Amino acid sequence: MSLLYALLVGALAGWLAGSLMRGGGFGLLLNIILGIIGGVVAGWLFKEFNINWFSGMHHMLRDILQGAVGAVVVLFVAGLFKK
Repeated sequence: MSLLYALLVGALAGWLAGSLMRGGGFGLLLNIILGIIGGVVAGWLFKEFNINWFSGMHHMLRDILQGAVGAVVVLFVAGLFKK
């Protein structure tokens, strides 16, 4: 069940990040991958800098938003290397 949860949350977080950034997403598979990586990145960043933005929310919504924030960070960094 946790793999299905990670795929669902990753897809939603990647789609949300793609909607926030230019380009509108990268397709289902890359959105899932981006969302999962973004969730890992955001989890690390939030813990490292003691950020508790989504602490009172339902765990699925928190995971989606945290993954989207991390995916936006990943997209931004990737854009720096693309130029």
